[in-house]
Amino acid sequence: MNFQGYRRLDGKAGTRNHVLVIPSVGCSQGCAQAVTQGLKGVVYLPNIFGCGQIGEDRPVVKRTLAGFGANPNVAAVLIIGNGCEHLTTDEIARELVPTGKRVASLVIQEAGGTKKTTALGRKIVKEMLAQAAKLDREPIPLGELILGTECGGSDYSSGLSSNPAVGIASDMMVGEGGTVILSETAEIVGAEHLLAARARTPQVGKQILGAVEWWEKAAIAGGQNLRDVNPSPGNIAGGITTLEEKSLGCIYKAGTGTIQEFITYGSHPSSKGLVYMDTPAHDIEQLTGMVAGGAQIVVFTTGRGSPAGSPIAPVIKITGNRGLFLRMRDNMDMDVSKILEGKEPVSQAGKRIFDEIVAVASGKLTKAEKCFQRDFAIFKRHPDI
Repeated sequence: MNFQGYRRLDGKAGTRNHVLVIPSVGCSQGCAQAVTQGLKGVVYLPNIFGCGQIGEDRPVVKRTLAGFGANPNVAAVLIIGNGCEHLTTDEIARELVPTGKRVASLVIQEAGGTKKTTALGRKIVKEMLAQAAKLDREPIPLGELILGTECGGSDYSSGLSSNPAVGIASDMMVGEGGTVILSETAEIVGAEHLLAARARTPQVGKQILGAVEWWEKAAIAGGQNLRDVNPSPGNIAGGITTLEEKSLGCIYKAGTGTIQEFITYGSHPSSKGLVYMDTPAHDIEQLTGMVAGGAQIVVFTTGRGSPAGSPIAPVIKITGNRGLFLRMRDNMDMDVSKILEGKEPVSQAGKRIFDEIVAVASGKLTKAEKCFQRDFAIFKRHPDI
């Protein structure tokens, strides 16, 4: 089965055709935003890092920014730096060479300030947009998609309807030869042994269990117990009683397949099929990690309501709560509440989600895109200096 996508020079395929402006450091974020103002088809990353990160946070920031630039949903990239930061524009640009896409760099201190950099940037971006406009969509096998899965603002309906339905769609995507990412390590606590038992190798299973152990210890070191803060107040108000209940509902999104590999935050899968990415439960940080890892499209279930989106990847919002769907029509793409009413089998709802994935991958706009939800936040483990 095919979707209508954009073929890139490196052979990968995108669902969108964005020109992306990346500020390599927080100091250049304002300039990056100014470059994009009033121009259709160009987006920027509201990045605040790139200087002052320590330990493994430095490569994580670099990997995430470069991952967004390398994502097949991006046609060309302009990187804007300040000039005295740790992470330079050249470092990010070098990571993008294998993609074959056009990459340009500007440095505010060298260009003579924000206004001159903005003027130069807008000239470059307009040229990039003109080139991107020459590319047409073409039939591409679904097996070339990486589907990110996420749940946020969960309620009782998430684990009973929307997440199981997404699991059906995930299995269908894997059946087409595609890749599905499951993540949210802090929200699989109590169900991690079930995922580990589905791992392709004992090593992958140990990595999943080890990740949960790290998050539990990190929370305790910060003065919190995961079981004291999760479920959140909103989850509890929505009818979720325990962390285990929430976790069991969460992992339904992964379907029934074997977990082929365990990957770190923002890393690209090396295997087809179902993979596990170690991310926080924080919706935007998790979403950012999966897109940096190459996800060209995301399905996001919510029972309480979330407007979150991505700068470059379409995010499909799915709910099993009919009241929420009616209240937040601006944000919700799909309603699967008939599952709980006994009027639609989970399998049928899952097929509807799968069909929506194909339609959105082929150009249909999501509600998050229509509302210009371009959320971005990088997860890091250490304080800045």
